[in-house]
Amino acid sequence: MSRRSGILEFAVLGLLRESPMHGYELRKRLNTSLGVFRAFSYGTLYPCLKTLVANGWLIEEPGNTTEDALGAPLTGRRAKIVYRLTAEGKEHFEQLLSQTGPDAYEDEHFAARFAFFGQTSRDVRMRVLEGRRSRLEERLEKMRLSLARTRERLDDYTLELQRHGMESVEREVRWLNELIESERAGRDLNGSSSGEPASRDTTSGASGGLPRPGGDPRPDTPDDTAT
Repeated sequence: MSRRSGILEFAVLGLLRESPMHGYELRKRLNTSLGVFRAFSYGTLYPCLKTLVANGWLIEEPGNTTEDALGAPLTGRRAKIVYRLTAEGKEHFEQLLSQTGPDAYEDEHFAARFAFFGQTSRDVRMRVLEGRRSRLEERLEKMRLSLARTRERLDDYTLELQRHGMESVEREVRWLNELIESERAGRDLNGSSSGEPASRDTTSGASGGLPRPGGDPRPDTPDDTAT
């Protein structure tokens, strides 16, 4: 499995853990809630869903909404397929949530992991945050050394671009420091004390703090009739 497909499978399982959805709903949630996926296509999502079904982690069910039931005969289109997480899929997702290896610290995977921190235990959140901070501190040191070596050979615009990149990394390190401090103090993101420093959170509200690049996601086109 490639790293990119692994991240997508993780995100799909996490979203379906909240509620069953059909393909268009999934794509919209991936685009709007998880900015790392805003450029992916239906052609990427469907093979992923089929793989998850084949592994026994999802099941396909016919859409049962009034709109699906009435619209399909009139348009000649099939009712949308709804994807539901199985017990095995939930168990597999829980295993993925508990992993804190190096992949969890990489740019794309970290963004997806952070989006589901509300479903992750505090000790795992701490290990992922500290690993991410360590990775960025290493990156920042390399950037500083590179800039010191090449500063005299760079024009003003290239130099400014490198400075901008360093400032972006420095901002994320500061942000991570604040999150780690809050986790250690047993506080929620809003600053209130949870009173349960080692408990598992079952909400999924952490996606609001997801670090993602600027710009609006591409508009969705509701053209998925098979799912």
